[in-house]
Amino acid sequence: MPLRATARDAFKIVIVGGFGVGKTTMVGSVSEIRPLSTEEIMTRAGVGIDDPTAVADKNTTTVAFDFGRITLDAERVLYLFGAPGQQRFWFLWDQLFGGSLGAVVLVDVRRLAESFYAIDRLEHHGMPFIVAVNRFDGPRPPLDRVRAALDLQPRVPLIECDARERDSCKTVLIDLVEHLASLHAPETTP
Repeated sequence: MPLRATARDAFKIVIVGGFGVGKTTMVGSVSEIRPLSTEEIMTRAGVGIDDPTAVADKNTTTVAFDFGRITLDAERVLYLFGAPGQQRFWFLWDQLFGGSLGAVVLVDVRRLAESFYAIDRLEHHGMPFIVAVNRFDGPRPPLDRVRAALDLQPRVPLIECDARERDSCKTVLIDLVEHLASLHAPETTP
């Protein structure tokens, strides 16, 4: 689907998180265009660098970023950038953050420690974000336990999603936009 000639405003959101949490899947699920993906087959060159033990079925990895698009209306479009999760590609994150309205931190509860860097970087940049728990098979701890384990501030929204489902991903993006709007809403005094 080509970009409409009437499009005047573009908005950017970045999806970050650890290796194999579903960022590429999320961009692909919600994008209206065939997403640009820099997925490459994992080779022996990554042995000792990438740890695929927690994602045994994973045989590809993002080596730059994923890109998708959603047309909001005749004049506005939303661009989605999925960041690579491996530590060796984290240097790209600062460039991806430039011009972004906010971010989604996608997490896997089986590997919460892989989320700390993403949260720390976003806080360092002062970028608003929400955290979305991608529900895989396996443990399903309640969100209050996930919030405590990630040491999230109460103001940071924490939700569940399934990165394979378009409607679930749309809900995540809507929640992020609502969070961004709430941060910029004028305070009312009683």
